[in-house]
Amino acid sequence: MKLPVAVVIVILTMGHVFSNMVRTLPAIAADVLQRDLAIGPEALAQLTGAFPFAFALAMLPVGVGLDRWGVRPTSLVLLLLGVVGALLAAVAPGTGVMLLGQVVLGFACSGMMMCPLTFASRTMDAPRFALWSGITQGLGNSGMLLSSSPLALLVDWQGWRAGYLACAGFALLVAALVALAVPRLPSAPPAARPTLRQDARQVLALLVSPALRPVMVLAFASFAAQFGVRALWGGPWLMEVKGLSRVAAGNVLLVYTLTVIVGPVLNGWLARVWPHRVFLLAAGHILAGLMLLALIAGAALPPWWDLLTLSLFGLTLCSQIIIFSMVRSAVPEAQTGRALSANNIAFFGGAAILQALSGFAAGLGGTAAGLGTFALALLVCAGGFLMLQPRAQR
Repeated sequence: MKLPVAVVIVILTMGHVFSNMVRTLPAIAADVLQRDLAIGPEALAQLTGAFPFAFALAMLPVGVGLDRWGVRPTSLVLLLLGVVGALLAAVAPGTGVMLLGQVVLGFACSGMMMCPLTFASRTMDAPRFALWSGITQGLGNSGMLLSSSPLALLVDWQGWRAGYLACAGFALLVAALVALAVPRLPSAPPAARPTLRQDARQVLALLVSPALRPVMVLAFASFAAQFGVRALWGGPWLMEVKGLSRVAAGNVLLVYTLTVIVGPVLNGWLARVWPHRVFLLAAGHILAGLMLLALIAGAALPPWWDLLTLSLFGLTLCSQIIIFSMVRSAVPEAQTGRALSANNIAFFGGAAILQALSGFAAGLGGTAAGLGTFALALLVCAGGFLMLQPRAQR
């Protein structure tokens, strides 16, 4: 039975839900992870930083795979790798196996959002793609709902290993749905395909191309900030600095997560009805940086301040969804997978680099310094994005 395109996209987006679950789990379990693995906050930042580093490295083969072999087989391979990575993390006796698990998970999750976006780009026109890119991001971000209060309760009850086991089971379920429901789209004949080396060179060329350079600069800080706050420093800030329990911190992160579910849909709609994408992107990222600074400045204020500033941070940073439509419109349809790969190299390469820097900063100045790293990066990269715009678009 052939399912509607929208249903297929939702099924593929469940892989993005898994990605958000597994990469944000350490934020709510940071204290017990540090205790059981006998590491400090700086080492935890470096350990979990392997995830975005592997994610960025995987962009070349994943982008090539999407354009060369299609969405369905690429998605299935990545989901099964996700099961393996989550199981490795669940049974890790020490930092070595946990590091391997984070690397496998980073590679596996590298295409979880690209798969539904690539499928949408090949089955929808540009206006519908802009809307569905927002829906995909918002629905995928619901994985962070599962890694807030629900996984906080599970971690309190059965420990952080149970959290990774739950993620593995979810990935296996999604793989079964993809195998049953996602059709194989027509691909280019072999004679028309470039070599693998040419494919890789095209991805790297797109990464630094004049057409994509401004959004790549912004992408460098954009996802890094979201990843750093939600996947690493948000939980320690609420539990260690503000004194909240794990479940109370999970509840705050739950409300924050609701904003990053609604935010992409809202920003996708805005980009569709109001064509000033450069303004929306720059303003959203500048405001997000300011909200992080306001969060840090309110260290002595009650938890409602954290709830407010984190929610506004999430809502404004969700303007990042517009980056995908800008990338899509800048390249021919046949290069969509490669262009999205280039974009994700910037997203997760920035996350890997900035997370390492934030860990170093936190070692010197605590969690506030770790968060401040991302606030500064957002403001600097938003300025670079504006400076690199053609004069006619400023």
